[in-house]
Amino acid sequence: MRVIQFREALREAMSEEMRRDKNVFLMGEEVAEYNGAYKVSQGMLDEFGPERVYDTPIAELGFSGLGVGAAMNGLRPIIEFMTFNFSLVAIDQIINSAAKMYAMSGGAYNVPIVFRGATGNAGQLGATHSSNFENWFANTPGLKVVVPSNPYDAKGLLKAAIRDDDPVIFMESELMYGDKGEVPEGEYLLPIGVADIKRKGTDVTIISFGKMMKVALEAAEELAKDGIEAEVIDLRTVRPIDYATCLESVKKTNRCVVVEEANPIAAISSELTYNIQRNAFDYLDAPVVRVNSMDVPLSYAPTYIDVTIPNVKRTIDAVKQVMYKK
Repeated sequence: MRVIQFREALREAMSEEMRRDKNVFLMGEEVAEYNGAYKVSQGMLDEFGPERVYDTPIAELGFSGLGVGAAMNGLRPIIEFMTFNFSLVAIDQIINSAAKMYAMSGGAYNVPIVFRGATGNAGQLGATHSSNFENWFANTPGLKVVVPSNPYDAKGLLKAAIRDDDPVIFMESELMYGDKGEVPEGEYLLPIGVADIKRKGTDVTIISFGKMMKVALEAAEELAKDGIEAEVIDLRTVRPIDYATCLESVKKTNRCVVVEEANPIAAISSELTYNIQRNAFDYLDAPVVRVNSMDVPLSYAPTYIDVTIPNVKRTIDAVKQVMYKK
């Protein structure tokens, strides 16, 4: 199977859907003439022209609202945010228009729109460019929230998101655009709301998503050297959450650690921990432990970044805590 970059997988997903459906278009800052801030949309302007690949002003509220209106009228917009930190400017259109329109119109209007772009820490970009808003959007009825961890999942999930009749928040990572992975030549779609077991194990369940999957999988490899076999689950989607896969794994391993880049208060890991301890209490041999970023704005200094966000050591320590090992 061929190996391509994460950004190439996203580009293929969008291009294939635009070839398949003339109602799909891409809009955002620098997506056309500049080929995308991260070169995700490279070459798409040449293929599809300025009527379907639109450069916008730096006005997220405006072009997000334009996208919602277009979706209500039968088109399928893909709205790119250069970073989801900038989506806060557009959050009224996302939360109060896109997410609620179907319910408020009594089912008269679907809003088939994808908001996609980079989320979370991407190195030394400072606090205002380093936030994780997965849990914010996942708290909103009417939205679906997808956070892929590798090129294969990214392509299959983005194609499914573009075809979905509901608004989808599709969150990537600047630190993953150059990641390479196997992606098949033929068309495929992955269902939204289905987690994937990336590594089988019997001793402890580690649950994560997005770029923190790298931390989870590396921690699992290190733990295996000590004879601890971790099962690693990639949520892939944080709304809806595939609780069934997580619970089935925990009932087998009897222990669980959740790794998430977001701050700890009201996080996806909080929701998972509650549901696992509520629905698999009799199977647990230890309380579920969470590994989140520290509850502070992310610093610019790389030394602070290293200790603020989840890492392999903190994950291993959490696993040993639930294993009652030093």
